[in-house]
Amino acid sequence: MADPAADRARVEEMIARVALQDRAAFSDLYDATCGKLFAVCLRVSGRRQDAEDAMQDAYVKVWRNAGRYAVTGHSPMTWLITIARNTAIDRLRARRDHDDLGDVDGTLAAPGATPEQAAVATSEAERIRDCMNALPEDRRAAISGAYLEGQTYADLATRFDVPLNTMRTWLRRGLIALRECLAR
Repeated sequence: MADPAADRARVEEMIARVALQDRAAFSDLYDATCGKLFAVCLRVSGRRQDAEDAMQDAYVKVWRNAGRYAVTGHSPMTWLITIARNTAIDRLRARRDHDDLGDVDGTLAAPGATPEQAAVATSEAERIRDCMNALPEDRRAAISGAYLEGQTYADLATRFDVPLNTMRTWLRRGLIALRECLAR
């Protein structure tokens, strides 16, 4: 996937063919996008099995709603990622609602984190933010793009105008630096 414009057009064409119930196009769309969508589902759900289930549900939604996709100049991946992310969030909420109803004494737990959990989460978020800010700006932006926005290494290499292997090195070294910073 060297040319982002060509990749975008290819994905848009596949979505258009899926809207016509073209099974081969659906298979091609799955092959071209499943890695990114699985990463999104896994990041949201946190568990591999839940991510796989969410991704399957997301592709069912894509099959049923491909006719609603409109070429707007935005990346078709944004549309697909939104479907996957929202599906994973819906499944996560349903799981949490189901888990909350299973309390032994019949009482319902208050939604959200306890004050102690919130304080720990805030402290951890500050540590992560500090470690991210310690990275050079371009490395920080590349890591955010890859692991928070779901961009591919190729997309990032193009965005930062560096060779693909350089981008892989940036990300690997950046993650190592983050791990070392967080271990302190």
